[in-house]
Amino acid sequence: MTELHRIKLIVNGREVQAEIEARINLADFLRKDLRLTGTHVGCEHGVCGACTVLVDGASVRSCLMLAVQAQGRSVETIESLADGADLHPIQAALARHHGLQCGYCTPGVAMTIKELVSDSAGRDLSEADIRTALSGNLCRCTGYQGMVAAVRDVLDTVAEKPMRPL
Repeated sequence: MTELHRIKLIVNGREVQAEIEARINLADFLRKDLRLTGTHVGCEHGVCGACTVLVDGASVRSCLMLAVQAQGRSVETIESLADGADLHPIQAALARHHGLQCGYCTPGVAMTIKELVSDSAGRDLSEADIRTALSGNLCRCTGYQGMVAAVRDVLDTVAEKPMRPL
C-alpha cells in the first residue's frame, strides 16, 4: 500500500486539505483531485508553460512541482481570474488583441502575465521585457504579437486606474 501524505494549502483563495501520494505532481492534483481543469498539461517536462500556475505569487511549472511541495502555500490557477462570466482584464485583453487562438497555452500565458504585471509595479516594461517574460510559454498559433499587445494594454490600464485584484 502506498503511503499517503496529508497536505493543506490555499487554492484560488480557498483552503484545501487532501491525502495524496508523494509522487503526484501539482498539475495532476489540481486537475484530477480538485477538478480544476483549466491548468493544461502539455510537455510534462516544464518546457511548454501550459501548466503554469502561481505559487505564492511566483510562476511555477505545475508539472514539475510535487503537490506535497505546495503544503502551506497559496496556489492560483486560471480559474482564479474570471469572476463568473466577467473576464479578468488580462483575459479580456488577450481576447481583444487576438492573443489566443486554439487556447491550449492561454491559461499558462495568462498566469505568466499576471505575475509580470504584479511584479512590474509601475516600471515601464519594454517589448523585449514582455517577450522575455512570455518566452517560457510556447504558442504555435499566435506569433506572440497579440500577447505582447495584451500585456501592454493591461499595463497601461493599471497605470491609469487600479483594476480589480490581479
